[in-house]
Amino acid sequence: MDIGPTVKATTSSLMDAAVVALSRELAKLRTGRASSGMLDHIIIETGGVKLPLNRLAVVSVMDPKTISINPYDPNTVKEIEKAIIASPLGLNPTVDGERIIASIPPLTKEHIQAVCKVVTKSHEDVKQSIRRARQKALDMIKKAGSSFPKDDAKRLEKEVEELTKKFIKSAEDICKAKEKEITEG
Repeated sequence: MDIGPTVKATTSSLMDAAVVALSRELAKLRTGRASSGMLDHIIIETGGVKLPLNRLAVVSVMDPKTISINPYDPNTVKEIEKAIIASPLGLNPTVDGERIIASIPPLTKEHIQAVCKVVTKSHEDVKQSIRRARQKALDMIKKAGSSFPKDDAKRLEKEVEELTKKFIKSAEDICKAKEKEITEG
């Protein structure tokens, strides 16, 4: 019985999920540039229901320092504005008719250092997730034990190791790009 494809597919999907989660997490961080994803985590209470901002409005980037929020329902403008002001992003939006405009203020040195620390911590967390996925794969190979030829087991272990290196490199590249974006504004 060949467990190779199953082990590789499972491991690859676990590692990929970790990298995707990292990308999503880093998109929320405020850099000196406007990004439509930076407001995704904001929750707005309207009509007694809590909804994420991206369910209530279209968020778009007007220029590198400005975000435009166009609510689907013009009656939610005030709630959205309050939620953005209350968020930890430090934005001060203005209402322009039926839309909200938010300018991204320049980052302070302290904020840059704090955000870089968050990026480093996220990078470490994703590396741990990738290593846990590798360990699961190696455990699956060991469990197969005698029913799986030793040569195939060694080859599979080597392939899992290559997958691990590939995904760790991918996560590292994402984090380096984010740090560069933060420090260069």
